[in-house]
This record gives sequence, C-alpha cells and structure tokens, in this order.
Amino acid sequence: MENKIIVIDDDPTGSQTVHGCLLLTRWDVDTLSEGLQDASPLFFVLSNTRGMDAAKAAAVTREICANLRAALDRLTAQGCAIQPILVSRSDSTLRGHYPVETDVIAETLGPFDAHFLVPAFFEGGRVTRDSVHYLMVDGKPVPVADTEFAKDSVFGYRHSYLPDYVEEKTAGRIQAGEVERFLLADVRGDALPRLLALENNVCCVVDAETQADLDHFAAQLKEAASQGKRFLFRSGASLLTALAALPPQPVAAEDMSAFVREGKPGAVIVGSHVKKTTAQLNELLQQPGVAPLEIDVAHLPEGRARIVEETVRAAASLHALGLTPVIYTSRVERQFADQQQRLVFGEQVSGTLMDIVKRLPETLGFLISKGGITSNDVLSDGLALKASRVLGQILAGCSVVKCPHDHPRYPDLPVVIFPGNVGDEPALATVYRRLANAKALRSGSARQARA
Repeated sequence: MENKIIVIDDDPTGSQTVHGCLLLTRWDVDTLSEGLQDASPLFFVLSNTRGMDAAKAAAVTREICANLRAALDRLTAQGCAIQPILVSRSDSTLRGHYPVETDVIAETLGPFDAHFLVPAFFEGGRVTRDSVHYLMVDGKPVPVADTEFAKDSVFGYRHSYLPDYVEEKTAGRIQAGEVERFLLADVRGDALPRLLALENNVCCVVDAETQADLDHFAAQLKEAASQGKRFLFRSGASLLTALAALPPQPVAAEDMSAFVREGKPGAVIVGSHVKKTTAQLNELLQQPGVAPLEIDVAHLPEGRARIVEETVRAAASLHALGLTPVIYTSRVERQFADQQQRLVFGEQVSGTLMDIVKRLPETLGFLISKGGITSNDVLSDGLALKASRVLGQILAGCSVVKCPHDHPRYPDLPVVIFPGNVGDEPALATVYRRLANAKALRSGSARQARA
C-alpha cells in the first residue's frame, strides 16, 4: 500500500522546506483525489484556519477530513489504496488552533495511537530541548513564551515547556504529567519499541535541535506505521522535510530569477504586522528599484474602494517606469475589544489587498507575498488558484510557487510565500534582489536619483 503525506496547513507557509509538491486551495473530493495521485510523496491542503475563529476552523477542518475520507475510499474502490500520513502543520512559534484541529482530525479520520507535537523549524531558528521550545535570537535560545509571538491577541500562551503548553491549551483535559516526552536521547536513539507501545491517541512532545534529529526519528515513525501504528502530527515544517526525504531542489535559491517573466519588475504585498516584518520592510524600502505604497488601515472599511483604486493606479504607473511597488499596510497593530472583532477586521484588510492583487499589471514579472494569512489569500483569492506547485525555496523558509500556464491574468507568474516570522532583517531585501534583474535595479536607481 502506497504512503502519502497529507498536510492540512493552517496557512500556506508549511511548504517552506520542500519542493515539487502541490498546494491545494480547494478541497472538494476531485481536487483531493488529484493530490493523492500526484507523483510527489506529499501535498498540502491550505485551510487558512489560522485566520478564522475556533468554530469556523473546526468546521473547515471537518469538511476537509470528510472529503479526504471520500477521496481515499474512492481510490481504494479503484484498486489504488493509499495509507495516509496525516500532518496538521501549524506555526513553529506555537500560534494556532490547537487542540481544535487535531481533535477534529482524530474524530473524523481516527482512531490514532498517538498525536505528536513537533514544532521545530530549523531554518527559522526554532528548536526544542528538554521539552522546552526555543526561538534563536542573535544566536541565543529564547523560550518562545518570552517572545512577541506568545502575546498574540488570538493565540497567546504562557508556557514554553510543551507539556505545560498542552495542559494550558486543552484547559486541563490533557495533564502535563500525561504527556509522553521524547527527549534528544530518545530521538537520536532507538525509539521504535516505545513508539510501538503507544495507544489511545496519547499526546507526545518531541525534542529536535538539528534536521538529522528529525530524519532519524522520522525513519522510526515510518517503521512503526508500517507495523500498523496510526500517528497524527502537529508540526512545524522541518518534520515534513524528514518524512518526505526529498532530493535537493532542482533550481538553486540564487538562480530563482530564471522564473521571472521576461525580466520584468514585480510587486511586493506586505500584510504581516509583526516586528520582524516591519524591520524587513524598512530594509526593503532602502533598495534601488522599489517604491512604497502604504495603505492606511484606519480608513477601512469605509474607504476600501477609494484605497483600491488609488493603489492600483499608482502601481500601474510605477510598473510602467520599471519600478517594483511595495504595497504594505500601516504598521501599528490596532487594538480590539475581542478576538472576533480582530478577525473580522483582518478579513477586511486582506480583502482590500486581494482587490489590489487582482488588478496589478498583467505584465508583472514576479510577486512577493509577506505574511502567512496574506499569502494564503493571495493564492486562493487574489490569484484564484485551485492548485499550484512548489518550485523550491528562494531563501530558507521562503517557498516559490508558480501560477499555471493557463492562468487568465498571470500565466507562469512566480510567487514567493514569505512567512511573517521568518528571516533576518535583510531577508526580504535579499529575496527581492534575487528576483529583480540587474538592469532593472540600475535603471530604477537612476530614476530615483533623478527624482
């Protein structure tokens, strides 16, 4: 029976360590069947649930799982039985609807012997040691509960020690003492007997400091699965690298400009408002060949039509001059009375950005999307893609996908999916330079100097 890694991704950035696979923004039975039969060992279903409230996230996850079961049953009836390896991919800084999504998956596609929390993401500097999850900052490990991400107004949390995090998020349904801990010695040693003994969907948390740790552990997980164990994973991106075991990407990160359409200037869409993104944006705006277009979100939703019209007109003018417009939301995060108001406003902001994406110049050379939820909306709404294929990474943690050849407005357009919480301060500028050709940079710099 063939294995297929099926990733239900709560935003579109989980593909940031793999290549050659499909990203699906639709999850009807026919589309899921295409993913199951694709040649790649894995595919992603982009649920975008991190941008929803818990009830809607549960409903969307349940719909995906029900359709997935139908697609698997259909293929089994056709003599093409597939054994799925199910991954609920989420944020490596622990933001997301846990345990809502894993509970729904277990109810719909279970039973499982265990579910594993594996949040490590090495390209982004996220490691787990002694069951404490860390973010590397200037080379030093900082417990994630001490970072800005733990203060998220929707997904905030108090604990970096993962068993305590589990108890906190499950409101005590799973006690910290009930959580199985796989420490570095276990991950690097012979964990197979212990894996084979797991049952009753026990919660497990996993240490990892290097990709080699997860590569070794994933081989044991797959061996246990081949002996009949059923596991569910809640993970960052690095576990997917280990499970898929792909060869190096065919086009190097430094050579991704080969995909730019006719060497034309591109556009950058920035929705993420975390401090890291703001610092990266400031670096980008210092580059030759770019021009800032700020959207003041204080004028939404009343001023949406005017904002869209003015921004589209300005972007077209800049493109005609050979410049790359950088379209970004104002940087101050607004405060809201409750989570629901914040999510509704976020949808209004994203809707405005997507109205702009739909009307960017047709001769655009490339598109960079900064922010996870923003990127999901770019793919599913702004570009209206049912599926796209990952070409590889242009920078550690930043995937490039390509619009299909028959896209009605942007055929073969390369699109960078750049998570909000990834990269150092020059990272966004680096991605831009790798896509913008030297001639455009020189001419843009000359125009800016004359101005």
